[in-house]
Amino acid sequence: MSTYQYTAKDRNGRSVIGVIEATNEQEAVVALQNKMLVVISIKSIKTKGIKTATKGKIKLDDLVVFSRQLATMIDSGIPLVQALGILSEQVENKSLREVVVTCRQDIEAGMSFCDALSKHPAVFSELFINMSRAGEASGMLDEVLDRLATYLEKSAALQRKIQSSLIYPAVVVSMAILITTVLLLKVVPTFEGIFAMLGGTLPLPTRILIGISKIFRRYFLFVVVGFVVGGYIFRRYVDTPKGRYKFDQYLLKLPILGELFQKVAVAKFARTFSTLVKSGVSVLNALEIVAKTSGNKVIEEAINNARTAVRQGESISEPLSRSKVFPPIVCRMVGVGEQTGQLEKMLSKIADFYDEQVDAAVAGLTSLIEPLVIAFLGIVIGGIVIALFLPIFKITELIAK
Repeated sequence: MSTYQYTAKDRNGRSVIGVIEATNEQEAVVALQNKMLVVISIKSIKTKGIKTATKGKIKLDDLVVFSRQLATMIDSGIPLVQALGILSEQVENKSLREVVVTCRQDIEAGMSFCDALSKHPAVFSELFINMSRAGEASGMLDEVLDRLATYLEKSAALQRKIQSSLIYPAVVVSMAILITTVLLLKVVPTFEGIFAMLGGTLPLPTRILIGISKIFRRYFLFVVVGFVVGGYIFRRYVDTPKGRYKFDQYLLKLPILGELFQKVAVAKFARTFSTLVKSGVSVLNALEIVAKTSGNKVIEEAINNARTAVRQGESISEPLSRSKVFPPIVCRMVGVGEQTGQLEKMLSKIADFYDEQVDAAVAGLTSLIEPLVIAFLGIVIGGIVIALFLPIFKITELIAK
């Protein structure tokens, strides 16, 4: 991807200066034209801002604090440049501080706020940039930034819910695999030597366990290499457009988890779309941004198809319904919102409803996973221990007789 600096005219005849990322110059021009801009000049540049933005990790919580504080200062009457100067001294994250300093310098040089942000695509998403552009154009930058901070807070909360529901089983299963590996590689061979010294016929479960241990020790390196190579091939396949689409499609069809992923995607779609429309972003541009930030290629394709249909004169709800990705209740509520002129309000209600659905699904998933994990540990670890101690119990019985 290359970075291009452009000068263009918007629909009101005002000059717009900014930067855009694209594969080539032609693609950059097309992207600008899709944003209803008339390109006057465009040239390839190398931006230091992007390199600065990737030096350290900037968390979502850092952007929430940045947006909230900037909105408060602007609402208090502090000029934007001065507000950014104050923030550059207060921001704790070093990488974000450098980005804020760069944005302040660009604005002082005559660049608009949204164009200064667009020089740092690794930090500020298209959602952030376009909402800032709408806020500048409407003179409500403080309200838009505050709304953006609320959106980011809810997105971060949703992300934490999903992570918390998956961390516990992942840790327990990983520990179970580690313990099983140690038992098969170290403990079972020790008992095997003891059993060989005692002689006699071992119980069937013990013989099976010793056989598995021998195979595992003999081919352990091959198994490890196979997992590494398989993981690398899978990662490369998922990085391709077709592979990513197939993988995301599979995620949505998973039992139990698939329903959770769908609810998360719908909540994110409704929340993002509502926030953009409420901030003054046009429906077509909002759909484009929502598609790119959906995080799922199947959802992205459905939204892009809806955007194409809307451009051709259809309503939003009809193509969403045809996609079979969005639940019927979502499509109907969007349709009602369009008919009554309260689309943003209806989308906000959808987002709130599905946030509650995600909470319930995460709680249900956690309560379901715990007994399954305990059963897994009992069968695997307990089975190995019992198989090891069966010969000892047999010997003890013979001695007692």
